[in-house]
Amino acid sequence: MPQLYPEATVGALVVNQQGDVLMVRSSKWNDKFTVPGGHIELGERAEDAIKREVREETGLDVEPVKLLLVQQAIYPRDYHKHDHFVFMDYICVARSSEVKLDGRELQEFVWVKPEDALDLDMEEYTRNFVVKYLEELKERK
Repeated sequence: MPQLYPEATVGALVVNQQGDVLMVRSSKWNDKFTVPGGHIELGERAEDAIKREVREETGLDVEPVKLLLVQQAIYPRDYHKHDHFVFMDYICVARSSEVKLDGRELQEFVWVKPEDALDLDMEEYTRNFVVKYLEELKERK
């Protein structure tokens, strides 16, 4: 069924106790690195959606800290379908670093220093998210 409206989604830049960020590889995104996330269900708050999606995809319990970025992804070139999304990208902290991928949506993961994440083959919206996070880290210093 063709999409009739843009889909509201959430993404999580998950930060562990060491300050590393979780990057995941997804076949839905042309095998590029991205962040855990997904759609917001009807009646669900974005902050609850991000907790649910991260838990479903990675097994991690996270706490959203800040909505960092809102992006419009209109027919993203690396996505496997011709869809239109509104991404609400959150910085989240993880209570542990023990990732258990769901095996369906995500195929691989790596914890990396935020600045090293830019060396990965990321899809463009995740790259924007990481760049914005690095700018925020720089401003805090």
